[in-house]
Amino acid sequence: MSHKRNIYLQMKTLAEARRIVLETFSAGRLATERVATPEAVGRVLAEPVAARLSSPHFHAAAMDGIAVAAQKTYGAHPSHPRQLQIGSDAFFVNTGHVLPPGTDAVIMIEHVQQLDAQQVQIEASALPWQHVRKMGEDIVATQMLFARRHRITPYCVGALLAAGHFDVPVYCKPRVAIQPTGSELVDWRGSSSMDLQPGQVIESNAYVLGNLIDQAGGCPHRLDALHDDPARITAAVQSAIDEGADIVLILGGSSAGSEDYARVAIEQMGDILVHGITIMPGKPSIVGKVGRTPVFGIPGYPVSAILAFEQLVRPLIFRLLNQRLPQPEHAEVLPTRKIASKLGVEEFVRIKIGRVGERLVAITLPRGAGQITSITEADGIIRIAADVEGIAEGKPVQAELLRPLQAIGDTLMAVGSHDNTLDLLADELRAQSDHLNLSSSHVGSMGGLMAVKRGVCHVAGTHLLDEKSGTYNLAFIKRYLPDVGVRLVHLVMRDQGLIVPAGNPKNIRGIDDLARDDVVMVNRQGGSGTRILLDYRLRQTGLSPDRIAGYTNEEFTHMNVAAAVVSGAADVGLGIHAAATALGLDFIPVVTEQYDLVFPQTCFETPYIQELLAVIHSSSFKHRVDALGGYHTERTGTILL
Repeated sequence: MSHKRNIYLQMKTLAEARRIVLETFSAGRLATERVATPEAVGRVLAEPVAARLSSPHFHAAAMDGIAVAAQKTYGAHPSHPRQLQIGSDAFFVNTGHVLPPGTDAVIMIEHVQQLDAQQVQIEASALPWQHVRKMGEDIVATQMLFARRHRITPYCVGALLAAGHFDVPVYCKPRVAIQPTGSELVDWRGSSSMDLQPGQVIESNAYVLGNLIDQAGGCPHRLDALHDDPARITAAVQSAIDEGADIVLILGGSSAGSEDYARVAIEQMGDILVHGITIMPGKPSIVGKVGRTPVFGIPGYPVSAILAFEQLVRPLIFRLLNQRLPQPEHAEVLPTRKIASKLGVEEFVRIKIGRVGERLVAITLPRGAGQITSITEADGIIRIAADVEGIAEGKPVQAELLRPLQAIGDTLMAVGSHDNTLDLLADELRAQSDHLNLSSSHVGSMGGLMAVKRGVCHVAGTHLLDEKSGTYNLAFIKRYLPDVGVRLVHLVMRDQGLIVPAGNPKNIRGIDDLARDDVVMVNRQGGSGTRILLDYRLRQTGLSPDRIAGYTNEEFTHMNVAAAVVSGAADVGLGIHAAATALGLDFIPVVTEQYDLVFPQTCFETPYIQELLAVIHSSSFKHRVDALGGYHTERTGTILL
């Protein structure tokens, strides 16, 4: 079989694609069923529901006391108490009891004086229906409880049962068949994560989308993954439709690769309505129609898959259930730096958000469609329209929130140099605080100082070596933040050195070896303390960066440097001991350096920062840092400035 590449013809805008989906696959096709009321939470009523019983269906005592006929109590006064005969004028009742015949009020037991076994005395008269729940007070039989298309909540269950409805008519959940495709996919249930071979990928999209379908009110049905075989994919989709699927999702195979067969399968059975949408991530999405059934080609990259589902499939599920699609909460945020964007493409930029002073500041996360953590770590999304070339630094924009605003307000924004101890600090903060979060963005030490200068972070990590004095950080603070009040707190001393593969197969011994013809390095980004340290050592040894293969290959974290080495993309990289240890790599020490935290003076005394400092001083945090290896915590928490 010849493998032809797909070509995106006449790509649609997101608005056009969604309109096509909703107009083509209109509501009203779902069957109905009856489900037990306690199990109906989240389901949508297919018919109006009227009460079969009143609630309460009798006059009930609302207090503990005596039930009386109100008119028999008139005239009672502290100066003229009235005696009532038990069994004829008064009847002892508890809350919820049926009122005895001939009574219409309850006097609280606290206001009743019992004279003997047969007689009580009261000092105030009762009003008709005092402390009584009258029949139908809450619900009257035959009244409308809920109109059709009402989504049942846990509160509704109580009303339905009280009104005599023990099962209710609801729309059947849209059945969504999920068909993963790709010869590279591995089922997590039948393999060990340690056995993965290069090129293999654990299939996870079906589980992510399955849970999103469940949240939207659908019924997911995950099918076993198929290799890139167009005949088998076509047969599986047809089988899912024949078995009653209301929607079919083909995961993977929607792009322009020579083995992307979602489009082929849909074309063989029906029609392609959309192939290619002007959004990033999610461009390769497909909308097809087989008979009356919508079939979607969902991109294989995780973030693309999620966005394609949320923008196309989720609205359809709500439409089929006759529900209005919930609108996300928005807030105005201030990006910490310029966000570039392509003209002609609507881009969904994932961001972290924190409240610094009176502003919500936003830090962009990695924008790759394959980086699922850019969604798991995101607080919101900035949507950049197709006719906009980007967002300028310092220009406020609207963001769709993925977390409640209160939770975002309890987030401390850390910007600057990456260090593994920040992850431990974030976890310890969550363990020791019931509300605070620490969110880190890795832009290098200089980037952190500039964020402090612009007032867009709570803390910045830095390890900048001053070549003249041989000291860390203070000289740079004086040089770049002369008019900004800051406090400097020591976090850790850490061993920095050359990270090499286990066993050090190329026998790398020091900085001089970076210039060897058989050695390729991976570097840190410009402005990072590690990059400044490397350049300093290169000048000391008289090496020019031009002589080093891979000098321009940049990563933004120590763990990414270690990952490049363990993958074979590089033979060596400068990084911290803990990163080498974490991935089972060898480490050649170069220097023990100082890693500190810079706090703007304006927020240093706030309860949030003081809570963070308490965690830094805690023995549990220091013990966990020491366990990483390559760290020294003797002065951790010391205020240096």
